[in-house]
Amino acid sequence: MSNGVGGSRQQAGTAGIQERKLRHIEACLRPESQYAGVTTGLEWVAWPYRALPGLNLDDVELQTTFLGRTLAAPVLIGAMTGGAERAAHINRNLAVAAQRLGVGMMLGSQRVMLENPAAAASFEVRGVAPDILLIGNLGAAQFLPTRSRGAYGPAEAARAVQAVGADALAIHVNPLQEALQAGGDTDWAGMAARLTELVPQLGFPVVLKEVGHGLDAATLQAVSGAGFAAFDVAGAGGTSWARVEQLVHHGRVIAPDLCELGVPTAQAIREAKQAAPHTPLIASGGIRTGLDAARALSLGATAVAVARPLLEPALDSADAVEAWLRQFIYELRVALFVGGVGSVGAARGE
Repeated sequence: MSNGVGGSRQQAGTAGIQERKLRHIEACLRPESQYAGVTTGLEWVAWPYRALPGLNLDDVELQTTFLGRTLAAPVLIGAMTGGAERAAHINRNLAVAAQRLGVGMMLGSQRVMLENPAAAASFEVRGVAPDILLIGNLGAAQFLPTRSRGAYGPAEAARAVQAVGADALAIHVNPLQEALQAGGDTDWAGMAARLTELVPQLGFPVVLKEVGHGLDAATLQAVSGAGFAAFDVAGAGGTSWARVEQLVHHGRVIAPDLCELGVPTAQAIREAKQAAPHTPLIASGGIRTGLDAARALSLGATAVAVARPLLEPALDSADAVEAWLRQFIYELRVALFVGGVGSVGAARGE
């Protein structure tokens, strides 16, 4: 999972959005929600093995800085959900685990709480996670006017951040998901210009993120003057939100070839690093193991984000989320250790 819920039909109303969020959760738990033929490409990224690593495992330094905040490990809990009671349970468990481990968290799309303030409670995690890097989330489609509604602007973006005490805002782009969503927002003409106009007006860091189909070099070049604080490449190879939408609305995937479109995660990191060499990168999209994370760091990622593997643990408890993340972080530490790499910075070639 990479965006929680993208923007969609205004006429559906808040109740419709909340119901769709719950159906997204159910769809993401199905194996058919994952890419069938496309992989992240990270399995082809060479990782060194040193029989004499010259390191103490316990001394491998995982601490890093991202968006001005210190993370105990270069890990974010990726965007998932919000807006319903079940979503509140998920977000609370995710946030508690993030607080315990000193990692960051990105919220699911907050559109529903802007349209219905009563839904804000499902996004309010600061009470259990006062110290974490917290990133809000809105869909890019909401910032362009349509025939049925006006556009969000700086005021709505600020509300999304301030209402939950977030440190930054992610703006997610998801044209393939919208095209395959019933009543989705499909007029994206002028989006790059709109984002380039909007971002400089905001008084907090803004992250541009895909939802699991990948950011490409041309997209990053189109918004190069916007001043984004980071890019979340959210590449292909994990959850396909095109598949999720078809599972939600048809009960099955009816356009499997379209659902396999996207920029694989490894390729997306490389393209982003070349197109925006000085902008921090989040690697997400099919990140499943600590070795995946190490490989992503070696390609230039600043941090990695994980969502789908944490959904089932989050439905259980904060302890289950913490256990999964502890194993993931341990795997990252071991990968760096046996590679003779003493720190996250060294993994990135710094």
